[in-house]
Amino acid sequence: MSTAIDLTGQVAFVTGSTRGIGRGIAEALYQAGSSVAVVGRNAEQAREVASTLGNRAIGVGCDVSQSDQVEAAIALAEETLGPISVLVNNAGVTRDNLLIRLSEEDWDAVLEANLKGAFHTTRAVIKGMMKRRAGRVINITSVVGLTGNKGQANYAASKAGLIGFSKSVAKEYASRGVLVNCIAPGFIETDMTAGLPAEAREALLSQIALGRLGQPADIAGAVLFLASDLARYVTGQVLVVDGGMVI
Repeated sequence: MSTAIDLTGQVAFVTGSTRGIGRGIAEALYQAGSSVAVVGRNAEQAREVASTLGNRAIGVGCDVSQSDQVEAAIALAEETLGPISVLVNNAGVTRDNLLIRLSEEDWDAVLEANLKGAFHTTRAVIKGMMKRRAGRVINITSVVGLTGNKGQANYAASKAGLIGFSKSVAKEYASRGVLVNCIAPGFIETDMTAGLPAEAREALLSQIALGRLGQPADIAGAVLFLASDLARYVTGQVLVVDGGMVI
């Protein structure tokens, strides 16, 4: 077995990939030879990102919390690029607040996007993967889904739920050649973390064994591994990529 990661001939559908971690994942998959559907709520942004990758990429507008939009987006991607063989569920939102101040609207919005969105996309691609007896579903959860976090009961619940969802689907479809795994990022350098006050940033870094935040490329590398033949005997697992934050 070759140890080089070559995804030539694969078709990846990456949600929430117009910026940050998702964009890094889309770029890495494309560079490894995969065709890529860049998926985001803003169709124009998705097309702009796809144009920077090359002719094996398309941009698709889609709100993953809406099943009809998911089905239309996947149909377009498969019509243009071919059958989806790698699904990366990265789309997610936060609406942080202490539980006593957390509105039902904010609870629902986070669960709809982060957890129900993965249900919609996975359900939409799984039948084709089963028929081909091959496929990879990679769900981007979070260390917060393992540890919990003050002010993020909704977000932590959605990410913990994603882990349970992944393990269940992994058991259901392993016999059909479909592998389902999670990646749990720690704190990664993105637009979100760039706004941290200096004091909060220092406090955060003190909790990380490696003493620094991660890069989108660190998560993308884990995705490449799980999408490749190097991970052909891995399913139902959570790969924590956090610099040693939750050792």
